[in-house]
Amino acid sequence: MEIAHNGVAGRLRALPTRLINQVALVADRATERALEDTGSRRHHYALLTTLREFGPASQADLGRRTRIDRSDIVAALNDLADRGFVERNPDPGDRRRNIVTLTRSGARHLDDLDGRLDTAQDELLAALSAAERRQLVGLLTRILDDHSRS
Repeated sequence: MEIAHNGVAGRLRALPTRLINQVALVADRATERALEDTGSRRHHYALLTTLREFGPASQADLGRRTRIDRSDIVAALNDLADRGFVERNPDPGDRRRNIVTLTRSGARHLDDLDGRLDTAQDELLAALSAAERRQLVGLLTRILDDHSRS
């Protein structure tokens, strides 16, 4: 799908929903390119980042925090466990559930992904100053926060 902005009708060029959608397409491509030779995808990154920030968690907690569907989270965690990036162990308080932990190898892999995604962010937002980037993040966060209360 081609991203077109020049030559588009003025009304379309001014619709925030269209602009956000078009930028999201460009951002998705940038993210995919950044991760393409790592064997990881966005959902892997979300899980690893969540484990680093919040510590060991159950699969259900990870699903809630990342908004990854429970049917997809098992496959994603299997991928990460097979690569040695996470470990799953029975919860001592409830042996029916597993606790997922980030491994040292997973932390190193996450460091690599962070660097790649930082570069992708810089490329995506190259037309904006540092202050404009902070403002954009603030505005997008406000929109998401407002809609998450609905």
